[in-house]
Amino acid sequence: MLYLKGVGKLAPLIYITIFICYNFAMENDNQDYEDFISTVSHELRTPLTSIKGFSQTMLSSWDKLDDENKKKFIKIIEQQSQRLINLVENMLAVTKLHSKNIFVYNPADIKPLIEQTIIIVKSKYPDKSFKFNCNPNIPQIFVDKDKFVQIMTNLIENGAKYSIDGSDVVIIAEPKGDNVEIKVSNIGIGIEQKDYEKIFTKFSRIDNPLTRKVQGSGLGLFITKSLVEKMGGSISVKSQKIDNSEYSDITFTLLMPVKNIEEQTRIKCGQ
Repeated sequence: MLYLKGVGKLAPLIYITIFICYNFAMENDNQDYEDFISTVSHELRTPLTSIKGFSQTMLSSWDKLDDENKKKFIKIIEQQSQRLINLVENMLAVTKLHSKNIFVYNPADIKPLIEQTIIIVKSKYPDKSFKFNCNPNIPQIFVDKDKFVQIMTNLIENGAKYSIDGSDVVIIAEPKGDNVEIKVSNIGIGIEQKDYEKIFTKFSRIDNPLTRKVQGSGLGLFITKSLVEKMGGSISVKSQKIDNSEYSDITFTLLMPVKNIEEQTRIKCGQ
């Protein structure tokens, strides 16, 4: 097996990435493939360069570094390793979207699932505040629970990452006709209307001062939209300027269908 010098135990991630790129090439035209490779190369290079650079510095200057700098460098290596893992996991999730048999449908109470998701995201963003308001009469939805949690994790984490300091990430769930409507809102730098659809495409990120500070692959919202639509739902975004402020209220609205017993049985039989 080819040994990737300089990346050590991270090599398996690179082999996975090569495999993903090969599969992508088989399913897309040349231009899409070239764009994909260019973006992936850039996204991989940044964390790998950091990991290699700080590792070499620690190996060559260990006795000269004080404990504070050692901890700082190790923390950077840990963060960049996690960034690399997240990128590869997202890329694997994209390839799985082509599979027809990845969903296991069951009735689901959304309140405990969203509460569980908030706890997980809160552990990653302890400085952020989350508010959840769930209508007590909200019906069950018929979804793949794991995929629904993935959707909510992406949306709530997105709100946490791109919200300004001191603001809340607000989640509201209520009945809406034959659907359950879930809104995830945060205060941040606004999204222009012309970019509403763009942010749901592969590797797309809006360029502004806040997003430049936050690392991301540009795959999270693409995966989210794909999963939502495969389960019969829809997702949209709206950005509204706050009066006398440079910031906007950004709201993602998720609609997930409520299925009756007959519809549930039909979906189950089709799995």
